Amino acid sequence: MTSTLPSSLTGQLTPVSRRIRERLEIAGVPFLANDNIAEHLKEGELEQLEIEVAGKVRELLRSLVIDIDNDHNTEETAERVARMYLHEVFKGRYHEQPKIASFPNVKQLDEIYTVGPITVRSACSHHLVPILGNCWIGIKPGERVIGLSKFSRVADWVFSRPHIQEEAVMILADEIERLCEPQGLAILVKAQHYCMKWRGVKEPQTSMVNSIVRGDFRSDPSLKAEFFELVKQQESLLIN
Repeated sequence: MTSTLPSSLTGQLTPVSRRIRERLEIAGVPFLANDNIAEHLKEGELEQLEIEVAGKVRELLRSLVIDIDNDHNTEETAERVARMYLHEVFKGRYHEQPKIASFPNVKQLDEIYTVGPITVRSACSHHLVPILGNCWIGIKPGERVIGLSKFSRVADWVFSRPHIQEEAVMILADEIERLCEPQGLAILVKAQHYCMKWRGVKEPQTSMVNSIVRGDFRSDPSLKAEFFELVKQQESLLIN
């Protein structure tokens, strides 16, 4: 005679990552490296996931033949790494977007302004090593505006995921358009990739620069040129 466990107990024995993944698959929700899955996490699951990830990291360290049971330097490394991934460097996957309030453009401002440099920190989704750089955002306002500090908050939330830089800029542009519906949007990111600096070709000075322009910045060449000139001026002030 075979006995079956209650469904509630079976659910508790199933790894939380598997429960989340199955929920996402049933709902048809993508969970790629740079997707946000916060709204699909149930209460308490992030804490459970932290415990599970720490266990996996512990096994990784053992597979690297590190004596974590006797090495005082790596005794709690697994727990630190789990916290770091879920609540810091990859928080843009597991935490909801920061609260961003928008306000009416009462004065009907239609001149462009730029915000930057905003420090961005991410990780290469190929090797999970840092991407560090600066971001500039140009806005030609529409009917709504958001506070300057909010651009930094959104950029940090978007970039705090495993990425390739080209996609990170596109996701950031989508979020800013959703938040304030500008007439024009331009973003430029210049970053150094440690998958090139720390490993592989080991080029310490190489950086990647990419940009995206939408709305009036795309249709008006003079507006686009003005944005890049403003970024150039801001960069020169930093150097000097």
